[in-house]
Amino acid sequence: MTHQQTSIPAGRGRLSLHEFLGPVPAKVDLAVECLERVDCGRYVREKVQYSVGPDERVSAYVCVPHDLTGAAPAVFCHHQHASRFDLGKSEVVGLAGDPDQAYAQELAERGFVTIAPDAIGFEERNWSPDGASNISWFELSTRLVRGRTLLASCLHEISTALDYLTSRPDVDGSRIGFLGHSYGGRMALWAPAYDRRIAASVSHCGCIPFRRSYSHDTGIQAEFVLPGFAARYDLEDVIACFDQTALLISAGTTDKWSRGAEDLFAAVGRTLGNRVELARYDAGHVFTEAMRERAYQFLKDRL
Repeated sequence: MTHQQTSIPAGRGRLSLHEFLGPVPAKVDLAVECLERVDCGRYVREKVQYSVGPDERVSAYVCVPHDLTGAAPAVFCHHQHASRFDLGKSEVVGLAGDPDQAYAQELAERGFVTIAPDAIGFEERNWSPDGASNISWFELSTRLVRGRTLLASCLHEISTALDYLTSRPDVDGSRIGFLGHSYGGRMALWAPAYDRRIAASVSHCGCIPFRRSYSHDTGIQAEFVLPGFAARYDLEDVIACFDQTALLISAGTTDKWSRGAEDLFAAVGRTLGNRVELARYDAGHVFTEAMRERAYQFLKDRL
């Protein structure tokens, strides 16, 4: 029998995110290297590599539209989870996996510069023997015993990608967006609370709060394990840390990872006002063309 808590934690005050994240990795020199450039017709796809730590390099795809007349808005495109640890950045640029996940490619075709790195444990960041096994709990546990969290590392890496993105002359650093589905949709709620350069964020099929996650069919993803956090806070408190970020909560009515979307929207509406929108679809855990077009229009309107 499963148990699902639905009450909002009591005794909450203003959230200090770093209280729960623990120590954040130090910034290092990016030492950017461009590994390849491929002309894809309406845009150029670059594969770049940069440092996120003293001994840690990350690969990412950057898609740059042709015929830019000036600095363009840019979007961080976070890949999904789906237990496909062999996939990451390649899926969101349309090189592998589900074509409905190729939103970094489609945004580039619409005039946005996009960046898509591998998250920890995915694609080139997966060090398991078969390159496809779940190493997330190792990455979490080996940090927790040292007083650190996996989420701090993940958010640090997003911020580092934005450091690189905003250093490019073809990017308007005042118009930075974020888009993600599933795992990426969850990160779309945390990243703007950590890095205020994100002016607009789209969370698709990833808005389930902690209080609705205590059931066997969902549980807590390793990346979002913060000891003690849910005793006092939940996602609406994270979103309350947004500065001027506009947010689209996009959710499927039959998607378990979208549970609580209406409650979350109502709660954050008191904080964000007209900067938050809700899109509900009679669907499950999918990212259809119509859903993506709504997300793209939101980013276009808000950036």
